[in-house]
Amino acid sequence: MRHYEIVFMIHPDKSEKSNSIVTNYKNIIKKFSGKIHRLEDWGKRHLSYPIKKLKKAHYILMNIEISKKNIKKIENLFKFDDSVIRNIIISVKKAISEVSAILKENNESLNKKESIVIKKIN
Repeated sequence: MRHYEIVFMIHPDKSEKSNSIVTNYKNIIKKFSGKIHRLEDWGKRHLSYPIKKLKKAHYILMNIEISKKNIKKIENLFKFDDSVIRNIIISVKKAISEVSAILKENNESLNKKESIVIKKIN
């Protein structure tokens, strides 16, 4: 079994169905005897450049452990899924389960905003 990091972007019109899309891929990974070490929903974010005239997409990050032949099947599923506009699958050396830098940054900025609001109230 190998370790992979997957980031895929869901079409913004299907963003409200992101939970069901992620659940579908989780079930597929489990069906292929894979393990999910990390799953993060980064939410809707601006794209660096327009893709198919879209300016935003819903980002999902997964770190999984699965066999090489089954990752090819998942890659093929991404290719034919209309709700996924882009994806990248990267092989990594070990399982990653800690929180990503993007979520840490978001949490820190939320904490700063909350502390500012608390200071203004007091």
